[in-house]
Amino acid sequence: MATHLIFVYGTLQQGHRNAHINQGRTLPGRYRTVERWPLWVIGPSFLPWLSHTPGEGHAVLGELVEVDDAALARMDDLEQLDRPDWYRRAPIVVRHQDGGEAVEAQAYFGAPVRVTMETVHAGPLEAYTLDVAARFAAEPGAMADAASDRARLG
Repeated sequence: MATHLIFVYGTLQQGHRNAHINQGRTLPGRYRTVERWPLWVIGPSFLPWLSHTPGEGHAVLGELVEVDDAALARMDDLEQLDRPDWYRRAPIVVRHQDGGEAVEAQAYFGAPVRVTMETVHAGPLEAYTLDVAARFAAEPGAMADAASDRARLG
């Protein structure tokens, strides 16, 4: 069975609302993108949204996860890859925050057009942390998104 390296920066990180979907092995430490990318919090569900517009925003901090095909399929389902206005998975280069060699992984990039269509609540951010998530958790719609994720994926 194949394994895949996935850079997670939002709700799939440990401790976040969709971490239960992430069935992979999280590599030790935090990782940062080599290139700058804009990371936003958008829409009525307060989604972390990494736009595929390289050179803008910040070097984004997240986790590197090794997943098998089944775990990757669950993550792809959560990120709604079948919808053109949602996320797509694409290559990204990251490096451990303490240095070391650059590693190629995959990341979920949100369609850039959504940033112009949705309310932008924050960003561009360097990291989607638990503190950032907590700022929006009490807002109407934020937990509804997490509940619908759980219901849809079982």
